[in-house]
Amino acid sequence: MELIKKNIHRNRQKGRVVSQITLDDDFIVPDTKEDMEALILDGNDVEIAESRIMGSRCMVKGQLSFCVLYHAQKSRMVDNVEGAIPFDEAVNVNDMEEDDDLQVDWEVEDMTVTMINSRKLNVKAVITLTVTAWELCDEELAVGVDSSEEAETASQYIETAAIAVQTRDTYRIKEEVELTSSKPNIAEILWQSLKPRGIECRPLDGKLSIHGEMELFCIYRAQEEHIPLQWVERSIPFSGALELADCTDEMVPDIDIRLLHKEVEAKADYDGEMRLLSVEAVLELSIRLYEEDRVEVLGDIYCPGADVVIENGTAQLERLVTRNASKYKMTDKLILESADKILQICHTDGSVKLDSMEAVENGLEVEGTLCVDALYVAADDESPVRSIRGMLPFSYTIEAAGIKPECTYRVRPGIEQLGAMLLGNGELEIKAVIVLDCLVMEQMAIPVILSARAEPLDDQKLAGMPGIVGYVAQPGDTLWKIAKKFYASVESIRELNELGADEVTPGRRLLIVKQTEKL
Repeated sequence: MELIKKNIHRNRQKGRVVSQITLDDDFIVPDTKEDMEALILDGNDVEIAESRIMGSRCMVKGQLSFCVLYHAQKSRMVDNVEGAIPFDEAVNVNDMEEDDDLQVDWEVEDMTVTMINSRKLNVKAVITLTVTAWELCDEELAVGVDSSEEAETASQYIETAAIAVQTRDTYRIKEEVELTSSKPNIAEILWQSLKPRGIECRPLDGKLSIHGEMELFCIYRAQEEHIPLQWVERSIPFSGALELADCTDEMVPDIDIRLLHKEVEAKADYDGEMRLLSVEAVLELSIRLYEEDRVEVLGDIYCPGADVVIENGTAQLERLVTRNASKYKMTDKLILESADKILQICHTDGSVKLDSMEAVENGLEVEGTLCVDALYVAADDESPVRSIRGMLPFSYTIEAAGIKPECTYRVRPGIEQLGAMLLGNGELEIKAVIVLDCLVMEQMAIPVILSARAEPLDDQKLAGMPGIVGYVAQPGDTLWKIAKKFYASVESIRELNELGADEVTPGRRLLIVKQTEKL
């Protein structure tokens, strides 16, 4: 007898290692720039140039890019210093192989910029690298039997989520932003921030749609020296699609999106004036699409005229518990340490860090921190542009009905909205909408039949079996269990006893006729 099998694709995590890199370097202010009086604001980006597998190690090569705004000593104008610290890190991951799918995530845990003197900066940073190795494997499930003998089978239905599409791709965004008529021409860009917001990916037939916004904030110096510092804040919507031949609109997406590259440059318009901002961004998408299915898995086999020898095993499967994007509205305050009189808030930026996650009854309890940078103009002619940085804790329970201890979960945090409002008395009210994109999967160990073969009945066993049996059904009995016990078919018992279903009530008297025929 031959088993009919079905392959279920699944992604198995082979290894996951978290490593920290400490960077420390000094930078000299270029000769073309003035001496520093005081630091205003600093920002950073991590760019991974290469990640590759070498034996049991993952080689990660990249750099930490930074920009620092400062007040100049003589002119009291705002200027900047830019730089980068390269890194090349080897992370050991046990059992990793060349053809594994490698995922490298990073987070800047802390960056401290210190002014050593008016011409020298020290930059210290701690970067956390998370390296995960995935293996795409198949689980074979016996779903039927092809046999020359009369075979009776018992099955159960299993809800599964199988990997249907796994790939990586990039999506490019290119736009030109024109200054409003009230803004002066650009002489030099001092600060740029370009961050994705509210990105949604939706599987469609043959493609993956993507839409969202890029939040642009740019500080620049005008061509006329007497004009104060200028800034531009703009939301750039985008939408498009990536071709995916095997994609369907019923698939469940699990997609990591990160900003791989960004560039903001001043550009001349049709009249030759520097009034355009050329914006380019590259998003990298790590795409996993799941296909939900209800599979009938073979649980047992017998033949009325033979002994069936079965080899049992276990298959590791996944089931989708929940997939949702929760939104948490947060309101908190930042208090200025100095007695600044704020005239205007220029820009508010932030990021979300998750500190802990714990499965609770029908939910996932998340604790994290909203890190906020607020740039503002103070009533001080000497150094009007200033900033405040704050860490605002939050906790939230994501709804996840049916979550169990054996479940795995992934939560991707993001910011949909962020703003600051003046309250007076040195206080800023921070309002944010935090998005927590959550996917919960149940890990299941399912008993399966690996192989089965039919062997002739033993002569003594065959001779000792009665031809007709009267049987009283016991609690938990089914027609299939009874038929297997007495080497009869389910259909024969049903017809002989005029039954309409496979379930029998305890105490029911049944007449059973042996159907064995020696092979």
